[in-house]
Amino acid sequence: MSLTFGRAPFAAQRGSFDFPVPDHVRYWEPWPRRMRAILGGRPVLDSSRGIVLHETGRLPEHYFPLDDLDPDRLIPADLAENGARRWNVRVDDRIAPAVVTAYPDTPGGGDGPPLTGFVTVAFEAMDRWFEEDDPVYGHLRDPYHRVDVRASSRRVVVRHRGQVVAESARPKLLFETGNPTRYYLPFADVDLGLLERSDTVTECPYKGDGQHWHLTVDGDRVPDAAWSLPHPLPEGLAAAGHLCFYPNEVRIEVDGEHVTT
Repeated sequence: MSLTFGRAPFAAQRGSFDFPVPDHVRYWEPWPRRMRAILGGRPVLDSSRGIVLHETGRLPEHYFPLDDLDPDRLIPADLAENGARRWNVRVDDRIAPAVVTAYPDTPGGGDGPPLTGFVTVAFEAMDRWFEEDDPVYGHLRDPYHRVDVRASSRRVVVRHRGQVVAESARPKLLFETGNPTRYYLPFADVDLGLLERSDTVTECPYKGDGQHWHLTVDGDRVPDAAWSLPHPLPEGLAAAGHLCFYPNEVRIEVDGEHVTT
C-alpha cells in the first residue's frame, strides 16, 4: 500500500478512521537503504542517511544530506521562484542544470520534517540510480507500494472492431496500489498475427520494462495498444510471458462484464 496516493490511508480519497484525520498530512521516516545517483559514469550521490517524505496527494519524495553529494560536482544555481536554493551538477563537460534543491519550507523542529541540510536530486536528470546494488527504474520506490500477481480462472475476452483479439480463462491478475486491476493474458491465448512490436519501452520501478505492442485489425492500427514485461522485477515475475491491453484502446470483458478502466 501507499500512504498518501490513490485510496491510501492519508490520500484525498481514503477509507474511514474512527478518529479525526486532517485533510492534508505529511509523514516522514528514515530511509536507511544505500542510494547512489550516477551521472557520466561518476557518482554524484552516495547516501544511506536519506529521509522519505509522504504528503497527501503526492508521490513520496526522497531527501538526502547535502554532505552526501560530491561537492566537487556542485555549482550554485539561481534560486527557484519559491526561494529554494539550487545547484547544477557538473561531470566533465556535462552540466545538469538546477537538479539539486534545498526547499525553504521544510524547517526542522516540531513544525515540519527535520530536513535542514537535506536536498532532493532530480531523478530523471541522472543517468542511473541504484538502491543498494539494484538499479532503480522510472522513479524512486515507495516503501508502502505493493504489486501482487495472482493466477485466476476468470474468462477475459479482448475485442477490437468486433473481432476477438485474445481470449483466456487462465489470466494473471495484477493488483497494484492506486491502480485498477490489470489482466495479463498468456501469449498463447492472443492472436499474435495482429500484433507488432513497438519501439515504446516504459520503465516501472516495481514491475520492470514495459515492452509495448501495436494492434492492427481490419486495417485499423492502434499504436501501443498493449504491453508485456520482458524483464520483470521480482514483483512482476509471475506476469512474464503474458500480455496486457489498455482498456481505453480495446474492449475488455471479464466474465462477461465490460471493463472500462
